[in-house]
Amino acid sequence: MNDVMEYKGYYASVHFSAEDDVFFGKLLGIDDLVNFEGASVKELKKAFREALNDYLKTCTELGKEPNKTYKGSFNVRISTDLHKAAAIYAASNNISLNEFIKTAINFALQNKDDLNKGESMIA
Repeated sequence: MNDVMEYKGYYASVHFSAEDDVFFGKLLGIDDLVNFEGASVKELKKAFREALNDYLKTCTELGKEPNKTYKGSFNVRISTDLHKAAAIYAASNNISLNEFIKTAINFALQNKDDLNKGESMIA
């Protein structure tokens, strides 16, 4: 993964601000906003661990579940041509468009190493 750090099974996106000359990040997969920053990669990693540990401690104290609850549904915006092609493919294979999209996402996740190498999965 690019620009993502992991600690204790939690993930954070990380970026660099040239204007402020600082690395910064935020926790992913939670409902709250938790940010952190550091002037170096070492400081950023330390700040990430501290921010996550503080967040988990606060959740425990409040009796709150720290992880975001995913509903299992979301909107996806794609071109009309891609939508049409997917709908025709699904119908011609006697599956719902929803089932086709679930299969496509599952396929992409199972082949994420190839996708990360820049190899096209589409002929």
